[in-house]
Amino acid sequence: AAQSHREKQAWPERAHILTENCLDRTSVLMDPPSPDEGGDIVAATPTTMMFPSILLLVLSGVAFLTGVPLNSYVLFVAGCRMRRTVTTFSFLHLVSCSLLFTLLIPFFIVSLLMGFHWVFGMAMCKLLNACISMCMFSSVFLLTLISLDRYILTHHPIWCRHHRTVPRAQKLAVGVWLASFALSAPYLTQDMGRRVHMAVYMVRLLLGFLLPFCTIAGCYGLVGLKMKEKKLAWAGKPFKVMLTAVVSFFIGWLPYHLYHGLKLYKKEVPESVTGALLVFYTFTSCFTACFTPILYLFVGERFWQVFRTSLFTLVKAAFVDDLGSSAHESNGRHGSEVEHTKQEMA
Repeated sequence: AAQSHREKQAWPERAHILTENCLDRTSVLMDPPSPDEGGDIVAATPTTMMFPSILLLVLSGVAFLTGVPLNSYVLFVAGCRMRRTVTTFSFLHLVSCSLLFTLLIPFFIVSLLMGFHWVFGMAMCKLLNACISMCMFSSVFLLTLISLDRYILTHHPIWCRHHRTVPRAQKLAVGVWLASFALSAPYLTQDMGRRVHMAVYMVRLLLGFLLPFCTIAGCYGLVGLKMKEKKLAWAGKPFKVMLTAVVSFFIGWLPYHLYHGLKLYKKEVPESVTGALLVFYTFTSCFTACFTPILYLFVGERFWQVFRTSLFTLVKAAFVDDLGSSAHESNGRHGSEVEHTKQEMA
């Protein structure tokens, strides 16, 4: 009983140490636990794993087993079975971010099974954190671009006739990935001091959360006003899909930023709080990355209709642009979407 009590007390500290030394990217690997902490560097057994560890393990396993095939299928349909449009191209890269994130989950699962010990080396630690950060930045930048696209499409349809093309969307997507890599590069460097760590966190919070949130909220607010002014039906399926993606993303990543913000003041914050927040942010992050495609499929559909429609039809319908038929949009006919928008607003 005494050993179990010590293990229960040590769990938040172990979780905190793991993220401190790997997931938060410092320069030293996790040391073996002391005898007082209980346990050696061996695989954890069901009798020694605490409930939070088991919960994290179950959530991570479900997210991986569900997210990889689901994201892969959506990626296949959007990339190979549908006509390439600005809308589908944007969601193609967004789902790619989700798939990349889900492919990294097994590393976290192994660390849980090893009792919160990182066994893959410092190089993999740096690479893992850089990839996680790149997924986060790419997702939020893509969602911001999608929101700006909705705003420009409804407020400047004439401009869109000549400038809203798939090649331009491709260039923007490349820019998003390059910018995300540049902002994630600090994780590939050597140990960062506290001041540098604080500066990196502030940049991530500003560019990866606050500014995109204001931009997205402003764009959708203006789109809503335009729809109300023109007495259009509120949003249609693409708007619902995008709004759902935005809400799920910010709900999913807000705990992530809170967790890393509290870790900057780890001496003032109880380890039990950071440990509990670690569980919550792991759940929300995995849910956002792995199950957002499900929201793409089901939003705007009645529950009973879902089971009467094939999965391929659901995926295809999720990407149909009600503001302009995706079947008619191509490099040579990119103005048709604008014409359809003008007719709706007339």
